[in-house]
Order: sequence, then structure tokens, then C-alpha cells
Amino acid sequence: MSEKKSTAKRETEPAELESWQPKTSLGKKVKAGKIKNIDEILDNGDRILEPEIVDTLLPGLESELLLIGQSKGKFGGGQRRVFKQTQKKTCEGNRPQFATLAVVGNKNGYIGISYGKSRETVPAREKAIRKAKLNIIKIRRGCGHWQCSCGEPHTIPYTAKGKAGSIRVRLIPAPRGTGLCAHKEIQKILAFAGIKDVWSKTLGKKNTTTNLIRAAELALRNIMKIKYNNAMKIVEGAFERDIKKEFEEAKEETEKVKEEA
Repeated sequence: MSEKKSTAKRETEPAELESWQPKTSLGKKVKAGKIKNIDEILDNGDRILEPEIVDTLLPGLESELLLIGQSKGKFGGGQRRVFKQTQKKTCEGNRPQFATLAVVGNKNGYIGISYGKSRETVPAREKAIRKAKLNIIKIRRGCGHWQCSCGEPHTIPYTAKGKAGSIRVRLIPAPRGTGLCAHKEIQKILAFAGIKDVWSKTLGKKNTTTNLIRAAELALRNIMKIKYNNAMKIVEGAFERDIKKEFEEAKEETEKVKEEA
């Protein structure tokens, strides 16, 4: 089955942000410069109702449409496409409707996914991108595999699970250089989140791409539900590196004492 590559990227122009007139109290604070970091909004649990808030605080945001549909016809049947088409029978005839799934992110720990549908393709795409910006979340990254001790945020800090419908997705930390060993649509989501290495295990009917993506999103959301006191303790590789460093320092001190004696 051949696949069609989706390259739907949309960046808000600076002129649009300058002419933006916020309607919510949160938007007015962002416009006035009182809030300069999106972590202040996400940590407080404030609800984002205007996509311009995300565009202002995350200027390098990129977007892409995921392949959730399938083309029909004699020559193009079976090809993956970004729009999922359905029809409703009415007295006037068939009434088509298009739906799409968009992902936005800055490839540095922030990602948003949402679903948009309309009677035309362009409004459906704009709805999906707009709602994805409103659903922006922060993804915790780390170096959570015991074979890697680089201490850099290239993978997830621990195993995460997500379930949607009959599909269960399990994301597992991987050592540096492994790459994204997952479904192609899940790879796009992880790349937009800034994750470079991960293993995955999927159970269920994987042909249902929408549930597959939702399960992967829930797995990423579950990473942020775990509370911690010290960020270095959940990064297993970095924690082991600190232990080795302390051991080497203690060994050097012991050798100095022996030399002095």
C-alpha cells in the first residue's frame, strides 16, 4: 500500500500577532508582556482559549497533518491521505464531510494534537491546527535507559502506556542512537515533541490510525502525571553517572591520603 507524504506546515506571521486583539484575561496578560513563558500557564493549569497565546510564547511552532484517511477510486485506491471523507445521505443528495488530525510542536518538549472536521478541506485543516495549539502540553524528556549514561534529554525518562479503543501503546526508553522504533505516524508525534530515541510496543487493531495516535498521545500525557522531587533521580543514566563521579572522587581522596601517610 503506497503512502502519500503530508507536508502541511503553517506558521503565524508576525503581522497577524501584532494586529491580534485578545478577548480573554490570559490573552491580555500575554499581549501586555506580563506572561513571557508558557510554563507559567501550563503549571498553573490555566485553560488556553486563543491560539495566538501559543504563537506568541512559542514562536518556532510547526504543524503537520497526519495520515488518517484513505483515497478511493480505480487508480488512487488504497493510498494514504491526510483527510478522512464521510458522506451523509439527504434528500438533496450526498453531503460530504472531511476530517483531519493535526500535530503542532516546536521539537523541544512541547506538542499539541487535535481533530478537525468540516464540509471542506481547508476549514477542516485550519480547525485542526487551531485546536491543536489550544491543546498544547509539555513533554518530560530524559535519559531513562540503563545502557545510556549521557544525561541528555534524547528519550523519555521512564516507560509510559496509553490506551484508546482496542489499541494499547507502550513507549519504552531507548539508548542514544537507537532512533524512533514506532509506527510512522507515532514517529511524527515523537519528533515534534523533541524525542529522538524510543522503543514502542503496540497491541490491538493498528489499522485504526486515529485510535493509534490517541493512544500515543495519552502515553505522552501520562509521563507528566508522575510527581518527582529531583529531576536527576528519574533520569537513570544521569543518576548512575553521578554515582560513578562520586566514586572516582572518593577513590582519588583515598589515594591522596595513602600518599601522605
